Amino acid sequence: MSDGRVNVDQQEEQQNLVKPPVKRSLGLLLTTYGCLFVGSIASSLLAKYYFVHGGSSRWVSTWVQSAGFPLLLVLIYFPHFVFKTTKRRPFTRFTHRHLLFSVVIGLVLGFNNFLFSWGTSYLPVSTSSLLLSTQLIFTLILSVIIVKQKVTFSNLNCVVLLTLSSVLLALGSSQDKPAGLTKTKYFIGFLSTIGAGLLFALYLPVTERVYRSVYCYAMVMEMQLIMEFSATVFATIGMAFDGGFKEMAKEANQVFTKGPTVYWTVAILANVVTWQLCFAATSGMVYLTSGITGGICMTALLAINVIGGVAVYGDEFGGVKIVSTVLCMWGFSSYVYGLYLKMKKDEEEEKGYTGVKTAEDGGGEMEVELGKVKDNVAAADERV
Repeated sequence: MSDGRVNVDQQEEQQNLVKPPVKRSLGLLLTTYGCLFVGSIASSLLAKYYFVHGGSSRWVSTWVQSAGFPLLLVLIYFPHFVFKTTKRRPFTRFTHRHLLFSVVIGLVLGFNNFLFSWGTSYLPVSTSSLLLSTQLIFTLILSVIIVKQKVTFSNLNCVVLLTLSSVLLALGSSQDKPAGLTKTKYFIGFLSTIGAGLLFALYLPVTERVYRSVYCYAMVMEMQLIMEFSATVFATIGMAFDGGFKEMAKEANQVFTKGPTVYWTVAILANVVTWQLCFAATSGMVYLTSGITGGICMTALLAINVIGGVAVYGDEFGGVKIVSTVLCMWGFSSYVYGLYLKMKKDEEEEKGYTGVKTAEDGGGEMEVELGKVKDNVAAADERV
């Protein structure tokens, strides 16, 4: 009787934990990309806003990029305790291995944030955005090495075009140097931004590999919380040694041109919120699709950041930058078109294929239009 009861319970559990329908998966994917869209653009513009109006501490700029990690507790606990959409309790199945990887990746992410702050402090938003597009070539190379990403014509063409875009920008960079900034400092910012792109390119395939052992989407947010906490510890130590906390009070009351109220609400608080939205959505995109697809989606937003920098801060938008932006958008469009052709081919090869492939016996993976949605079959109800 007991064995029979156990079998019945297991069958009921499996029935309750079936894979989500297509619309739920695509809905989560689109929602995540929408958050990435808002977070990426807003955080880039607000990061520059801090420096444009008198802010000067790169450690403060680094700290705000990760200090909003407590906000992730909402995404972790609300689905279980408030909305009752999942039975899994937060931080269950969270192993020591997951903790170790999260801490190490978080420290690397903290250093990446510091390099980004150096670049942002010296370069126009449009220039730094175009430079960050170089992370894609690093992402492709590292994805091939780390996660065995297949090189296709569409992703290789995309990488080549984006690389040409950055080379053209470098050749014309001397004309884009802000007034009063030395050439040495400008190229420090230039190299810092390239370094940030390289580290972020490493972050994408590494997290993709780690997420293969992740139980569900909520667990991704839990790992992201640990990563951002580690990055905040890194930034806080730097702030303490550099006097950044005292610098914040001094900047707010004496230096920031928009006054202390705008300083704390826009330059600090809004920065904290938008950066968390950006990083959380990035992790979600990597988990739902792949590192290379997440990187390409972010690159698509960089072109909009260029336009945002021109519209908001009056960055110059000369011939070289126009060509670079066109190449950037061309590369992304070619990649999307390659994905479209692949989907059409798959539809022709598999009768009745609707856009999602399930492989119950292959690690519980699904392919959803923009990439592979990786999920253990026992965790499918977490994708809400």
